[in-house]
Amino acid sequence: MNAFVFTFSMRHKQIKNKLFKQNRTRLAELMEGGALAIVNANDVLPISADAVLPMQPSPDLFYLSGIEQEESVLLLFPDAIDPKNREILFLRQPSEHLKIWEGYKHSKEDATKISGIENVKWLSDLPGQLHLLMCECDSVYLNSNEHNRAVVEVETRDMRFARQCQRQYPLHQYRRLAPLLHRLRSVKSKDEQDLLRKAVEITEKGFRRILQFVKPGVTEYEVEAELIHEYTRNRGKFAYNPIVASGVNACTLHYVQNDQTCRKGQMLLLDVASSYANYSADLTRTIPVSGKFTRRQKAVYKAVLRILRASIEGATIGKKHSDWQKEAQAMMTDELLALGLLKPKDVKKQDPDNPACRKYYMHGLGHPLGLDVHDVARAQDTFDEGWCLTVEPGIYIPEEGFAVRLEDDIIVTKDGPVNLMETTPIEPDEIEELMNS
Repeated sequence: MNAFVFTFSMRHKQIKNKLFKQNRTRLAELMEGGALAIVNANDVLPISADAVLPMQPSPDLFYLSGIEQEESVLLLFPDAIDPKNREILFLRQPSEHLKIWEGYKHSKEDATKISGIENVKWLSDLPGQLHLLMCECDSVYLNSNEHNRAVVEVETRDMRFARQCQRQYPLHQYRRLAPLLHRLRSVKSKDEQDLLRKAVEITEKGFRRILQFVKPGVTEYEVEAELIHEYTRNRGKFAYNPIVASGVNACTLHYVQNDQTCRKGQMLLLDVASSYANYSADLTRTIPVSGKFTRRQKAVYKAVLRILRASIEGATIGKKHSDWQKEAQAMMTDELLALGLLKPKDVKKQDPDNPACRKYYMHGLGHPLGLDVHDVARAQDTFDEGWCLTVEPGIYIPEEGFAVRLEDDIIVTKDGPVNLMETTPIEPDEIEELMNS
């Protein structure tokens, strides 16, 4: 009998390690001379008893190495005296025990193949190697979650490491790694754009499947099940908690209960997308449960669609996000007046910092997209070539029992924005035709 052999594999196809090599080179160019940078994997988070949440790879570690395994640590020291110490990856050492209970863990050879890093060591070597490099470096870059909307109540692995490092080496100069990574990650290379396109492709397949499935009487959770079926069979997974909101549920921006029945005459808002190789798509569509929009539903839908398309065209190099948002709010005000939801007196007396349109359109126009759904970018930066953004205007009318939000993903280029979701159905007539075919 042949012995069972564990092989290095992953849900997504293997990515050429030139992407991760290029990312490390770009980071090295931004670092101060004589500096060491340290990046940790995410924690495996406990729930209760002996249960844990599924491991979510650290976006920063993946960006720099392609490694998705728990407890991994990356050291980057571009000016190290010994060239082999300029890039070192530390991993859990595989064992028969781990193989039986947890399955495959990277060998050194496999980790090199994934990351392009030649110097791979086991975690047991980290304390001694770190001490050697700390004695050589002039300063240290430590990582943290500095997203402007982050709520950090549980200490991360990076922050525990930072406290330990600063306690052990109190006289070193410490720097923040996050601003450098935000600057780099906001601009997507061609290889990254290709991965995003794959996530979008899987997402479109899921949406087309739903158009054939939705009818009065199906439940929101059945819709969710159809989506995960399509994503999984195409090597994807949910990029974020799916929002499947029928009727007035759609007026709750982050509705994730997904347990109600879709009824005749209602609209169904779907804010749900796939990720692929940790790169996330982000799609929103709003469809009629019965397969045909009412006149009022279609009027609101077309208003949101006009704003979406105009906002896509307005996402140009050099524009500030805040100015882009204000342009959308001005368009929204005009549309809400035409729909009878606002009156001229509402607009005349509005506070410029809290425009009247926010009664029916209370969220932002979009956000950076990439390894995080709400991806990192520096707030002070203007749109640049290679930025990936979502565009998602919406109108929410709880008194009428429905909402419409539409969302596409775009790439900012020197020749104008490129809509990654150009082929994903969005025209109301096309939606109706596909639902009734």
